[in-house]
Amino acid sequence: MTDVRVLVVEDEPLLAEAHRAYTERVPGFVVVGVAHTGREAMAALRRRAEHPVDLVLLDFRLPDLHGLEVCRALRAAGSTVDVLAVTSARDLAVVRTAVSLGVTHYLLKPFTFAAFRDKLHRYAEYRRQVLAEGEVAAQHEVDRMFATLRGPAAHTLPKGLDEQTLRVVLGSLADDAGRSASEVAGLAGISRVTARRYLEYLVAAERAVRAPRYGTPGRPEVEYRPA
Repeated sequence: MTDVRVLVVEDEPLLAEAHRAYTERVPGFVVVGVAHTGREAMAALRRRAEHPVDLVLLDFRLPDLHGLEVCRALRAAGSTVDVLAVTSARDLAVVRTAVSLGVTHYLLKPFTFAAFRDKLHRYAEYRRQVLAEGEVAAQHEVDRMFATLRGPAAHTLPKGLDEQTLRVVLGSLADDAGRSASEVAGLAGISRVTARRYLEYLVAAERAVRAPRYGTPGRPEVEYRPA
């Protein structure tokens, strides 16, 4: 399968560059354009009719059009391009409308590279399945395709870990500052032992990395950063 061709749509130049760089760190994806408004995005998609864009990374809060308006215009024009919403919009009505307009994934800002990479990996696997030749043999194959997009449920966490605390621990690393288990514990309001369990889980899941912290007395302390 050829590389997935991506259009980044983000009005903030620094964020647009970050999303472009994130995308190009994931094997199998290539950025073919960057747009800063909804109208620029529509124009870019029209220009690339001969070599269509496969996936649009779409910010919803654009200066000229809401991202949902862009989605509506795409569908009205007959476009079947896939859309990954990259937005801070948390309104459930927006989420419902996004689903109804065929938005493939919904990624809330701010996010780590690991979360972003996970969305692209899931999309790539979903795309590989739906572009295969032939037809599905049974219901379970269709279920598997949809499950690829949804990802694992919260109950797949190891016993003793919960999703809410995991989000708090991950959030304590969101600014990319290396932090020890003790520092994370203080920020998250949990014990150091509990913080370390969550941090080690994130490392095993490739959502965080650990490294020695030098410059302190005694043995080097371990610190954690988002992957």
